Parts: sequence; C-alpha cells; structure tokens
Amino acid sequence: MRERTHLSNAIDAYRAMERELDDALTLAELGEMEGDGKSVDEAEAQLKALKAEASKRELESLLSGEADQNDCYLEVHAGAGGTEAQDWAQMLLRMYVRWAEQHGYKVEWLEESPGEEAGLKSATIEIKGPNAYGWLKSESGVHRLVRISPYDSNARRHTSFSSVWVYPVVDDNIEVEILDKDLKVDTFRASGAGGQHINKTDSAIRITHMPTGIVVSCQADRSQHRNRAMAMDMLKARLYEAELRKREEAAAAVEATKTDIGWGHQIRSYVLQPYQMVKDLRTEVETSDTGSVLDGDIDRFLSASLAAKVHGGESAA
Repeated sequence: MRERTHLSNAIDAYRAMERELDDALTLAELGEMEGDGKSVDEAEAQLKALKAEASKRELESLLSGEADQNDCYLEVHAGAGGTEAQDWAQMLLRMYVRWAEQHGYKVEWLEESPGEEAGLKSATIEIKGPNAYGWLKSESGVHRLVRISPYDSNARRHTSFSSVWVYPVVDDNIEVEILDKDLKVDTFRASGAGGQHINKTDSAIRITHMPTGIVVSCQADRSQHRNRAMAMDMLKARLYEAELRKREEAAAAVEATKTDIGWGHQIRSYVLQPYQMVKDLRTEVETSDTGSVLDGDIDRFLSASLAAKVHGGESAA
C-alpha cells in the first residue's frame, strides 16, 4: 500500500503539472491576442513556479535507492571543542528538526545525552515521512562551526566540530539476522531535566554489536522492554545501512568521511564570524543567509548533494 501511494502521488503530481502548463500557455496566448499584459505577466509567473516544481520533482525521481523511501534515524555527536562543540551539536539537531517539521515529517526523540554545561554530547531522533532517508543520507559527516564563543569571556573566535550520521529505518520487507551471542546489553538510568520527567529506574538500554562495534541506545520510554525493542530496531537499521554502503559504488568515498570529528574531515562549514557563510565542501554550494540555514532551510544543500551523487555515479558508470 505504501508503494502504491508513492506511485499514485508521483503520477498525480505529474498530471497536475501538465494541466497547469496547459492553463498557463492558454492564458499567455489569450493575453497576447487581446493585448492584455497583465494576463501575460500572470502566465509567466505561473510558468516560473511550474519550472521550480518540475526541478523539485526531477530531484525526487532520483530518490530510487533501495531504502530511499524509508524513515530514518539521525544521530548527532559533539566532537572537538568541549562545551562549544556540545552547543554546536544542539544547534545542528535543532536545524534538522526544523527542516523535518517544515516538510511535514514527524520527529521522535530516542536518546539524548546532555553536555556538562550546555548543549548535547549526543542525541538520536527518528524522522518519519516519505523519502526521509533519501533526502538526508548525504548529511552524514563532520560539520564545522566558526563563531564568537558565547562561553568565552574574552569574546574570541572558536571553531567547533560535530558529526551527523543518518541511516534508514528497517521495515518488515528487510530481514537482518542478529545473534544473541553477538550482543552486549547494558542498562542505565536515563538522563533528563529532573522531576517527574526523569526515570527513577534503570530503564534506558545500550546495545553493543560485538562483531562490528556498533553501539545504539534508547531512553525514549519508561519501559525497559520497549526501549530494548526500539534499540534492536535501531541496531538492525545500522547493520542494514552498513551493508548498503558496502554495495554502493560510492562506499569508499562515504567511508572516508568517517574519521576524526575535527580538522580536515568536514563536509560543510558554517562561518558566523568574521563573515556570514555556509558552504558545502563537496558540491561548492554556498549561501550568506546563515540564519535561515540554521533554522532548517537546507534544501539547496540536500538537492545539490543528491544530484551530484546520482550524476557522479552515472559518469563513473
């Protein structure tokens, strides 16, 4: 049913564009025949909007990977930079949550480890919606921030790093075999704001897959059993994503980004001082509107990365 809905939506969108194109051309012809400049201008505006919609649909048609239509997990980890990096990790997570909300996706918080003074050491969320993994999979890597530190009494410029990893939610159509003897399961007390919102028992779960070293944790629920079930789903997704990477032609390039969360490994730079600039170091796409980017306006970067990955793969083939 999900695949049927996806195909039906794609066909309906294409037919709607056909109708809008026909209406705009008809309006332009009538305006020219009657000398009505206002109608011609209106038709041109419709055609420009239609062109933008066509470009968006063209990009969506590139989301044809094995798991591109799935929901996804998104992890953020603070890197080099102490409190600065932990604050940057929280800013990054907010950016992705805002992006998801703007596109009508649902966000579920699964795990969060607060920093000592501010921000986050790490956090994991699940983003639910059509093509969530397809859009966000290119965001995996190290993100660099340059700004005047609000935590430095001397108001000096600081550079901070945080990493983002994205992997698809495994649905019932995908089988991933996990042996109990390969797992190490730890329980711990969930962190939180305190009061009635913090768990009073060791209900949070951390699972380590010994052969691969993959670690997942969940503290979203007060029930240890539900947290364990959700953590197992996350582990299956991580293992499946690792297998996807092995099968992709671009796996070597992607794995090369999974190094230290620090200098020389970033995929995107966010400079707030001494000038305003966000630049993707893979596609060279940049903008000076840093405020809107940090508020979730990252479509230009997602689109460029997706197009570069697909067209780059075609060129290599």
